[in-house]
Order: sequence, then C-alpha cells, then structure tokens
Amino acid sequence: MKGIFNLFDFSQKVNYKTEILAGLTVAMALIPEAVAFALIAGLSPLTGLYAAFMMGFITSIFGGRPGMISGATGAVAVVIVALAKTHGVEYIFATVILAGVIQMLAGILKLGKFIRLVPHPVMFGFVNGLAVIIFMSQLVQFKTADATGALHWMTGSQLYLMLGLVALTILIIWGLPKLTKAVPSSLAAILVVSTIVIGFNVDTKTVGDIASIKGGFPPFHIPAVPFNFETLSIIFPYAAIVAGVGLIESLLTLNLLDEITETKGNGNRECLAQGGANILSGLFSGMGGCAMIGQSLINVSSGARARLSGIVASVMFLVFIMFGSSLIEKVPMAALTGVMIMVAIGTFEWASFKMIGRMPKPDVFVGILVAGITILVHNLALAVLVGVIISALVFAWENAKRIRAKKYVDEAGMKHYEIYGPLFFGSVTAFNEKFDVTNDPNEIVIDFRESKVVDMSAIEAVNRLTERYKKAGKKLHLRHLSEDCKMLLKNADDVIEVNIMEDPNYKVATDKVNFL
Repeated sequence: MKGIFNLFDFSQKVNYKTEILAGLTVAMALIPEAVAFALIAGLSPLTGLYAAFMMGFITSIFGGRPGMISGATGAVAVVIVALAKTHGVEYIFATVILAGVIQMLAGILKLGKFIRLVPHPVMFGFVNGLAVIIFMSQLVQFKTADATGALHWMTGSQLYLMLGLVALTILIIWGLPKLTKAVPSSLAAILVVSTIVIGFNVDTKTVGDIASIKGGFPPFHIPAVPFNFETLSIIFPYAAIVAGVGLIESLLTLNLLDEITETKGNGNRECLAQGGANILSGLFSGMGGCAMIGQSLINVSSGARARLSGIVASVMFLVFIMFGSSLIEKVPMAALTGVMIMVAIGTFEWASFKMIGRMPKPDVFVGILVAGITILVHNLALAVLVGVIISALVFAWENAKRIRAKKYVDEAGMKHYEIYGPLFFGSVTAFNEKFDVTNDPNEIVIDFRESKVVDMSAIEAVNRLTERYKKAGKKLHLRHLSEDCKMLLKNADDVIEVNIMEDPNYKVATDKVNFL
C-alpha cells in the first residue's frame, strides 16, 4: 500500500499538471502498440488493450520505479504466439498467471539485485538495439494493404502526405520545448496533427484503420483449462520464459530510468509488482506484459517523475476504450509514428560512438553484439544473457592472466613463493605452472598475502599442490591462507603449516557461507 500513500504524500513535490498531461500523452501512445502486439500474438485487440490497462495501473501504484510504464509488449507477444496457435487464448491466460507467480517469487527471494550483474557495455548494446527496433517498427506505418491484404510501400501523394505529417510531428516535438515547457511537446504534436487531419478531413491512416478499440471494463475470467499436471507441463515452459523476459526488460528499463532521472528504483519491488500485474492481467482477460521502454521514455521526457502519470495513463487508457474509442480511432498514425521516432532518437546512446576508440575492445565487441542480437532476433532477454556471459568470460580470462608468483630462497635455504592476483577456476592452470616440485628444496613457503583464494577450483588446486609436495617428501608452509581454506584442504595433516594469526578474514565461496 506504500505506493498509494506516496501518491498523496504532500511532502513530495509533485507537478500535477505535468503528471496529468504526461499521462494523457502516454495513454494515446499505448493504444496502437497494445493492438499491434495482440495481433502479433494471434489474439484479439482487446486482449492487448486489457493487458495494457491492468499492467500499467498495478505497476504504477505498486512498482519499484515512479514514472515507469508497463503494458502489453512485443517481447511477451513473440513468446506466446506459438501457444496461442496450438492451444488457444485460455491457455494464454493461464500462462500469464503462472508467469506472474514466478515473478512474485523472484521478488520475494530478492532476485532483482542480480540485475547489477549486467555490465555497462551490455546496457549500451541493449539500449542502442532497442532504439533501432523502435525506429524500424514504425516503418510499417509507411505501408498500405492492397485488395488481397498484402502490404506494399506507399507511393505518390499518399507517401508524401504521411512523410509530411510525421515531419511536422517531429518538428513540434523538437521545437516546442525551446519556446515553452508548459505542455509536453509530444502531446502538443499529437493534438496539432490530429486537429489538422480531422479538421481538413485529410485522407491518411488512423488508429481506427488498425483495429477497433471499443470495449468495456476488463471482464473477470478464470482460465477455462483443465487444472492438472498435463496443463502445467504445457504452460510452464512458456510461463518461465515470459517471466524471465518480462523481468529482464523491466529491470533494465528501471536501470535506464534511474540513470536518466538520477534517482534509485527498487528492483525487488518491481518484480513483485510485475508479478501481481500479470496475475491480474490473466484473470481479467489480458495477454500479460512488462515494462515498455518507449512509453516510459515518453513519460519521463514529458517531465513526469511521480506515480500519478502512470495511473492517469492507465485510467485514461481505459476511458478511451470504454467511452472515447470513436474519437481516438480518428488520431492519425503519422502523429504517433513521429512520437515514436523521436523516442528512438532519444533512446539511442550516441555517445557510444565516441567511446569506440576509448573503451577496451572486448567491451566494444560486447556492446555491438548485444545490439546486433537485439535487432536481428528481437529477443532482449537472449541478447542481454549472451552479453553477460561473454562479459563474464572476458573478465575471467583477464583476471586469469593476473596470477603471478615472486620466487626467492632465503638464507636458511627455504624457497618462498609469494602469490599475487586472484586464484580461481580461470587462473588455476597458470598457478600450477609456477611451481617446480621436483627441484624445489625440502622446505617451501607459499605466501597468499597478496592473493585471494576465490572458489572451490582454487581450493582443489592448492590441495593437489600439497599432495604433490607430500609425495615428494617435502615440507610445505602455507601463509596468510584463510581458516576455511585450511579446513577444506584434504592433505593438510602435518605437511601444511598455516600462520592463522595473520590469516585474511575473507571466506571462500562454499555452500557453508551465507551471503547477504
């Protein structure tokens, strides 16, 4: 309930005019995308519209990021399209509910913090790839259907008219803030272009040409599927993917808005809100969804910083469906296309071009790869996962090369190995190559003061090294090794002498250690 109380917390400085106008802008921008994504999934337009309302309303109140907008998304649509074709819409509703349960479990288990593992180059690639997708998705508005339903590029006056209206929209969005910021430029552009089209009866593509958005309040509906293990086996794989894709896209959007607004969102709270919204979406005849980066950026760029804008957007969205469909269906697609093109331009990290010569080559490669996967397969979760894996492998490789050993023999004839750098699975091979068991003297010291034994692979490497010295009949001293490392060494016995008084206080990553 904290989200509701925050809405009416008068200690917060909320610009109600800006929030309401931003919400109206977002509401109109949501309609064509919600319809389009429902059609992509092979569902009726109202299924996408109901999902957009429910997702937007619940996450605006309870979500972890004020100003972030959720709704029906393409990322979810492409996952459920196969299930929709094979089993029908009732299984979609059940899948969305189960995905919501999984997302809420992720929030309860506080898994949202793992979004910290996404490196900055991956974020660059994600944002740039998404910007290209947003732009490319608008190109379909420059196509028209023939008598057979096939799409062809516009030509002649029809094309010039569309280009002119889009250009006018972009010009207003770019130029109006230089004159005044009293009204969000995106909303002003939509109103001006719509007034011209409606007032002069201009023949151009409108929202109504896509599909009718007329409907009522989302009906409560328990999915008509058998409640048995067979149904669970059908929907669980789809639900798991929907939950994962939804959380990754939502948490990355949250991080992006954190950077733009210089504030801090709550990832675990967003997981709970997304899960609850998806459960209600499935119960109220919606296709589910997640955070929408395009609409979120429209909202933030319009000046919205509180929860009110998202609530207004979702409520007005429902009002449009129930009472204002005839008017909204007259809004020209050129106006909404212009808005989304400006969103794409604003989303793209143009500064990333300047960093190509300054950033490490692996980071540049990861950023380009993530952007490429995002653009080619339209799977944001896959792109981010690949980027994180490659970044982790690069990090492991670079750290594996840092393991070094300083060697010397003291006046007593004892040989010392001073280890520098982290000892973990990636550096184990290089670590083993540092020692000359056969030719070493009878007494050896290995000092870990400047090193850190990180994982079980490292423990096993040390353990095998002690075994080699034991078989050679030589005395081994391990210095500055943590207490838990000593306990885990199988061959310690009397071969190893550990200077416990100077041990580091770190712990090796084992199942015996609890992490916060």
